[in-house]
Formats: sequence, C-alpha cells, structure tokens
Amino acid sequence: MHELSLCEGLLELLEEQSRRHAFHRVTRIKLAVGQFACVDPDALRFAFDVIRRDTLADGATVDIHQPPGLVWCEDCAREREVPTRIAPCPACGGLRLTPRGGDDLTLVELEVA
Repeated sequence: MHELSLCEGLLELLEEQSRRHAFHRVTRIKLAVGQFACVDPDALRFAFDVIRRDTLADGATVDIHQPPGLVWCEDCAREREVPTRIAPCPACGGLRLTPRGGDDLTLVELEVA
C-alpha cells in the first residue's frame, strides 16, 4: 500500500512545518487528491490514522477533496473533465487528449495549535 509511504512523507512535511512555524499540534488537515493520482482516499485515511499515533498529528481530522481529472482535447480545443485517463472527450468523442490536472496530491490547509 503506497498510501502508507505517502502518509510518512506527509508527516515529515508536518514536522518540518512545525519547526519552521513553531506549532506543536495539528488538529485538521485538508488534502486534495486528484482523481488520477492513483491514491485511494479511504486507504489514505486509514494509513494516516495508523501513522499519526503519538505524533503532533495524533487526533487530527483529515478532509480529502477529489478534484476531477482534466484533459485538453485537441479535437475540440477545450479543457474537459473525464472520468478516467482512457475515456474519450465527453463533448466530441475525440481521443487526442493531453492530461491537464487531477493527478496531484496536495496539502491544501492545516489547522494547528
């Protein structure tokens, strides 16, 4: 489960920010996990619940937003939302698509004490 290693990296980021901004506890984390990020939000929550124990994030809530997958359609020259990486353009059926977003994992917001 690579979500566990992602959470380890997230915890390292939180610890770094704690040192930089002098906070001692994280109470809430807001993440954006793109639809194409190959990350299962439920597995990410579970992994974070396991890894946060006895850390500055112990007890923190995790809010996960899933931005849609975005592509640029060469055939209709517009950005479109698509449900999967291999889906055709929902407007014209074109297959000449360039990924434009929805593949990131981003720490959007922290609530700290």
